[in-house]
Amino acid sequence: MPPPAQVVQQPGQPAPGLLQKLGMGAMMGVGVGLTIGFIGGAFQILRAGPGPKGTMATLTQFMGTSAATFGFFMSIGTVIRTESHLNPVEEERWRIAAMRGGCLISSSASSSSVSASLMDARRRGAEAMQTPSPSLRR
Repeated sequence: MPPPAQVVQQPGQPAPGLLQKLGMGAMMGVGVGLTIGFIGGAFQILRAGPGPKGTMATLTQFMGTSAATFGFFMSIGTVIRTESHLNPVEEERWRIAAMRGGCLISSSASSSSVSASLMDARRRGAEAMQTPSPSLRR
């Protein structure tokens, strides 16, 4: 699954830092965790009863545990997912190539080898289109 589209930043606006990304991921995870904890805790209370601590304490424990777990993993996942290893120029080249629907070819590849490999791929694709698959033959 490709990463979500990034928001284009206004010139002069600083990019979110590591701690801001960590906080955003934690807030998303806590929100998801509270919701899942409420659903799971309510189901458990309805299924097995509230237990010796009572309904609110049991539901609070479910929601707190779930929120802490989801918040922890979502904060780490958000930082990993949004971390960019490209410099801004390379990132823009990749973005333009993706919008055009093409592939980005490195400058170290010779043009003759690239055009030969593209022609070979097109030829193989055309041959595959003309040859019927074994399941369609009678």
